[in-house]
Amino acid sequence: MNWDHPQPFTLALSPAAADIDGLDHTNNAVYVQWCEKAGWAHSEALGLCLADYRRLDRAMAIRRSEYDYLLPTAAGEQLVLGTWLYSTDGKLNMERRFQLLRASDGATVLRGRWQLVCIEISSGRARRMPQEFCDGYLPAVVAT
Repeated sequence: MNWDHPQPFTLALSPAAADIDGLDHTNNAVYVQWCEKAGWAHSEALGLCLADYRRLDRAMAIRRSEYDYLLPTAAGEQLVLGTWLYSTDGKLNMERRFQLLRASDGATVLRGRWQLVCIEISSGRARRMPQEFCDGYLPAVVAT
């Protein structure tokens, strides 16, 4: 696979018939849902799940999301979605990136990025990342 960055966390995906829109390709909203699914799965693989977020009263919330839809996909196509933690200040901010590849030819279908901010769940206000976030997330950040 022709990944933008080394060692992605990956999910194998395939659009179902219900994912196809009136233009006969995968609806863009489905890609956004897949990115959310991959982000959570990667976080859990790094040892932080929703229960941890609630226990710590902290969360990495999406401040901004950006997606580049490069090629269409069709029902039944085999796809692989990769994600990375790309950068962080180790305090409040972190960036997550995504790349969706078509398995048959390795073509990049989508690239995305999220700008994340650590918040206190109870107030919604920006708060410093707890040590558990630093311990789980920072070692996984791609060296840029």
